[in-house]
Amino acid sequence: MTRRTRAQGAGYQIEAFLEMMSAERGAAPNTLAAYRRDLDDYTGYLADIGSGPERAGPEQIRTYLGYLDGQGLAAPTVARRLSALRQFHRFLFGEGTREDDPTGTIDGPRRPARLPKVLSEAEVDRLIEAAAAAPDRADLTPVGRLRALRLHALLELIYATGLRVSELVSLPATVVRDETRYFAIRGKGGHERIVPLTDRARAATVAYLAARGEAGHPAGGWLFPSSGDSGHLTRQAFARDLKGLAASVGIEAAKISPHVLRHAFASHLLQNGADLRVVQQLLGHADISTTQIYTHVLEERLRTLVSAHHPLAARGD
Repeated sequence: MTRRTRAQGAGYQIEAFLEMMSAERGAAPNTLAAYRRDLDDYTGYLADIGSGPERAGPEQIRTYLGYLDGQGLAAPTVARRLSALRQFHRFLFGEGTREDDPTGTIDGPRRPARLPKVLSEAEVDRLIEAAAAAPDRADLTPVGRLRALRLHALLELIYATGLRVSELVSLPATVVRDETRYFAIRGKGGHERIVPLTDRARAATVAYLAARGEAGHPAGGWLFPSSGDSGHLTRQAFARDLKGLAASVGIEAAKISPHVLRHAFASHLLQNGADLRVVQQLLGHADISTTQIYTHVLEERLRTLVSAHHPLAARGD
C-alpha cells in the first residue's frame, strides 16, 4: 500500500470522527478545525513510517510524541495533541476499526506547575492604605470621591474574603449591613458557602454605601451598580481602577489583578498558619486538588518552622 493510499484511508477515518464530534457532541467549528490539524499531522507522521491509525501501537505513538517534543512544541500543546489522539483512537475502537486503544497506557507530558502570582503582605498594605486615603483628597469631585470609596470597599472585600471577582462585583446591595459578620455566596456550580467579613471590610463598605445615599443614588439591587447591561460593575472596570491604584504606589500594573488579590488572600492565610481545608472552603473550591497550588506556601512555612525550632537546625548539624 502506498503512502497516498494510506493517507486517503486515514482521511476517511478522520472525516468520520469529525462528523461524530459535530453531530453527537456538538463540537464548535474551531474545535473541529483544531482536531483536523492535529490528526492530519499525526496520520501524516504514521504514513511516513509506513503505518496508519488502524495499526499504530503504543510505541509508535510515544515516538510521535517524542517527535513533537523535538519540534519544540510546549508541553501543553503536546498534551492537547495526545488528547486528540486518545479521542480518535477511542472512536476507532468503538467503530470496530481496531480491537484495542493504543493510547490507554500512554502518559501525557508533565506540565510545569504554574504558581499563582502573589503580592507580599507589605504590598497589599500599601494598596489598602492608598485606597483608604484617596477619598480624603481635596481635589476630588463628588463623583471622584464616590469612586474612590467604591475602590476602597472592593479592595477590602476581596482581600478579606477571597471572593472570585465575578462574585464580588455581583454582590447584592443587602449583603453588607452595619452588624454583618458573615454572608452567603453562591459560587460555581451553585454551591453555597459562608464567608466571614472583617471589621475593616465592613466599615469600608458601609462608608461607600453612606456616600452613595448622600449623593442621591438609589440603593438598587447591586452593591456596586453600574449603567452597563449587567446592572453592576464589570470585572474589567474593577481591574482598570485597581491597576491605576497600584501604579500610584509603585507596583507594576502587570503584577496586579483582582485574581492576584484572591491568591494573596489564600497565600497570606496559609503563611500565617491557616489550615488548607479551611482555605479550600473559603475559596469555594469543590476539590482540594485545586487548592493545592498553594502547597509551595505550606512547604516554605514548614522549612521556616524546622529551621527556627529544630534542635539540630539550631546547632547547624
